[in-house]
This record gives sequence, C-alpha cells and structure tokens, in this order.
Amino acid sequence: MGKPDTRRLDRAIRETTRKLEAVRNREMWPLDGRERRAVLTAAASGTYRSARGRSTGHADQRIDTAWTSAETRLTAEITALQVERARIVTENAKAKAAKKSSGWW
Repeated sequence: MGKPDTRRLDRAIRETTRKLEAVRNREMWPLDGRERRAVLTAAASGTYRSARGRSTGHADQRIDTAWTSAETRLTAEITALQVERARIVTENAKAKAAKKSSGWW
C-alpha cells in the first residue's frame, strides 16, 4: 500500500492560498460574481457620492465588507480542503495498519 494520493487536494490548497493572497492585495480576479458585483457597485456609488460632494463612508464600508466576505470564503475553503486531506491521510494510515496487523508478518 503506497502513499495516499493527495495531489489534487494539494493543488487545490495551493491555488486557493494564492487566491487568498490576491484578495488580501485587493486584486479582483479571485472574486466570484456576487463579490465582484458588490465591490464594483459600492465603488460606483462612492464615486457618484464623491462627485456630488457627499460623504463616501457607507460605500467604503460596503467595499470593506465585500473584501472581508471574500477573504472569509477563501479561508473556509482552505480549511475544508485541509480537513479533507487529513481525512484521506488518516484513512490510508488506518488501512495500512489493518493490513499489517492481519498478516503473518
């Protein structure tokens, strides 16, 4: 019995970690449609209010909330992938131990 095949999960973890770093740097590409729409709508709203000479406080707050929700989503994805990887490794170790204990040697 060889090592567990976790390459797919490892690749997904690396990709999601890269997306999380991009979100922390305020890059738009890792956002899903809902988050992208929220950021752009709040930015347009803030621009409109700024052009009218009004406060942009609420728009700024909405932008920060959208970025925070994207960061939270990606962190949860990474955690779920890591838990799944740990489960696969544990299952493989249990199967290996059961196979060893069942044989003569």
